[in-house]
Amino acid sequence: MWQRLSFRTQLFVPLGASFLAALILAGVLLQIFASGQLADENEPARRSTRTIAAALNHTLSAADNPRKMLDAFIQSLTTSSDIQFRSAEGAPAPSPQDRIHNLKGVPQWFINLIMVPDTDTAAPVLIDGRRIGDIVFLPDLSADVFEKWIGFLALTSLVAVLTVLTGIIAYVFAGSALRPLQHLGEGLTRMRRGDYTKPIPVGGPPEIRQSCAEANALAATLAQLSQDNRDLMHRLVSLQDDERRDLARELHDELGPLLFSIRAGTIALIDAAPQAGNFSNSAEELLQSVEALQQTNRRILDRLRPLYIEELGLSTSVQTLLQSYRKQAPHIVLTDTIDPDLNVIDGPLARTVYRVVQEALTNVLRHAGAHQAHVQVTVIGETLDIEISDDGAGFPAGNVFGRGLTGMHERVRALSGSLSLLRVDERTYVRCRLPVTESA
Repeated sequence: MWQRLSFRTQLFVPLGASFLAALILAGVLLQIFASGQLADENEPARRSTRTIAAALNHTLSAADNPRKMLDAFIQSLTTSSDIQFRSAEGAPAPSPQDRIHNLKGVPQWFINLIMVPDTDTAAPVLIDGRRIGDIVFLPDLSADVFEKWIGFLALTSLVAVLTVLTGIIAYVFAGSALRPLQHLGEGLTRMRRGDYTKPIPVGGPPEIRQSCAEANALAATLAQLSQDNRDLMHRLVSLQDDERRDLARELHDELGPLLFSIRAGTIALIDAAPQAGNFSNSAEELLQSVEALQQTNRRILDRLRPLYIEELGLSTSVQTLLQSYRKQAPHIVLTDTIDPDLNVIDGPLARTVYRVVQEALTNVLRHAGAHQAHVQVTVIGETLDIEISDDGAGFPAGNVFGRGLTGMHERVRALSGSLSLLRVDERTYVRCRLPVTESA
């Protein structure tokens, strides 16, 4: 749970807990020592009370009229004095809290917290050995409690100010440390996606700056390796196209005439011996086999090297390819959106577009079991987008490129493009994006 928290939270929680613990400790110490301090502060007055009571008893024992002497003493005491005379038949002494007055703004919980001690002192007053009353010390602790309250407020305010200042400092420090880390994380994410062009800002503490610099150096190395890989794949694709072209030329120049000669000879045999019985039937079967071989040879030539691209342009070649698939699979409703501007594209980019559409439609016909498919090829700015969708069964388990799509993926990567397979709303999508500038 703790590891899931952000860095700022992990930093602020211990700081806040520390200041809260300091405040609680201050309250505990106040409760422990405040009562004793109040009692010690009033101890001299309590001793004075006992001294006054002893002197009064001595005076009364020597007086001719002790009662009159006592009344005179009682009248000399003011009502605001902490020392009072309490008759033996008088009311009981009030509690310490009852002697706290005029404390506006001091909450009751604070008064209960400091546990006001019982500081009253009673010294007996005797006349003829009989207890008449007591000289009592009843201090007003209001000023002392208010002083403690002000001290507590000052301590609390200090803790609050320190908490805020520390929080601000920690926030600024965390921001200065996290910002480079965020830049580093964003840069690593871009590198994982194959974008090595934008460098990571170098900043923060020395350790983070070093990490950012190393990440930038790694990005430069990966960018060079990626470019070398694309160049290598481009050369491999070019070699494959050259081999396909050479093989197509051999099939066209060598196998084509041989098949035509066999077909012509077979037709001549049929014409020369129309009534030869089984011989005529064998010649007819041979003619059908030769015609099938010729059709197969033409399909192989179309897959090895689509001559339409050089002769008719990419847009017309793709349309011709779609017409061929419509004849092969009339049960599939095949619609298209082909950009007429495709005819200006040639070279490796044109061949790659043709191969992607060809391979995707071949997979739809062979494996998808679809009833409807759509081909869209458009040029938007400097980007060429290809999308082939169908309502078939989708991908096999694992969603792994087959041999055909793997070859197309290599072609697309050689041109710095992207090829992806998606399954959305019961439809399968093959999407390809190619930069037009790479065709130069």
